[in-house]
Order: sequence, then C-alpha cells, then structure tokens
Amino acid sequence: MRVEYINPFVESAFNVMKEVLQGDIKRGELYLKATSMPVMGVAAIVGLAGDVEGRVLFDMEKVTALRIASAMNGEELKSLDDLAKATITELANMITAQAVTKLHELGFRFDLTPPAIFTGDNMEISNQNVEALIVPMETGHGKVEINVAIRERA
Repeated sequence: MRVEYINPFVESAFNVMKEVLQGDIKRGELYLKATSMPVMGVAAIVGLAGDVEGRVLFDMEKVTALRIASAMNGEELKSLDDLAKATITELANMITAQAVTKLHELGFRFDLTPPAIFTGDNMEISNQNVEALIVPMETGHGKVEINVAIRERA
C-alpha cells in the first residue's frame, strides 16, 4: 500500500475531527493488519473504486460514537438512533471527501461509495487479501480507529 494513499486520510481525519469536536486529537502508532479484525461496535465504511480499490473504515465503540454525535449536534444523544448514526456517517463523509480532494490534486482518480454504518457486537471485517493500515486517533470522546485498506487496480 502506497503512503500517498494513506497520508490524506490520516491528515483529513485529524483536521476534521479537531474542527468538529473542538478539542485535541492525538494520533497513535500506526500498525498493519493483514487478516480479519473485530470491529469495536460502530463502523462507518466508505468504499473506493477507480485507480485504486478498497475501503476506509472508521471504527469506534458505541459510547464513543454517542459522545461524538452528541458533540457534533450540540446536544446529548442518549441512544444510537437515526440522528446519531447519520452524524457518524456524516463525519466519515467529511473526512473521506477531504482526503479524496487531496488525492485528486495529486492526480489519483477514484470514486467513493456513500458511507454505510454498521453497529453491533462481535462483528468482523475481512480485508480480503488487502493489508490494512490502522491509524488510532484519541479524541476527548474516546478512541476512533481509521482503518485504510487500499490497493492499486491490477
């Protein structure tokens, strides 16, 4: 996986979360994951197609998703209802849109699928023979992991 694909997602996640959450964001150590991995409870997934293929996943615990959705809406949300899910989906949309804009400026061309959100316990995401780079981000509301699995089309 080329670093040119990863950096825009890392930078965009950092910048967007810092702006919308109005707080410090700390990036943890990056690591690679080659096989299936469990999801923490709430995952927003955006697919990529074009010069590259793959997906970007924004993974967090339910309590973190609720705290982030509450902060973004300016009111306390008590359950992971449609508004909370739509808010997390919008956060994923904002981050990926900014990253794709940067990648287009670098000459890469691909399209995004609309974000899909998955919630539940004991979920797993398969990387389907694509190594995934995990970028942990610590927010004042909890940890969000940006999971990027992208490969160039053969």
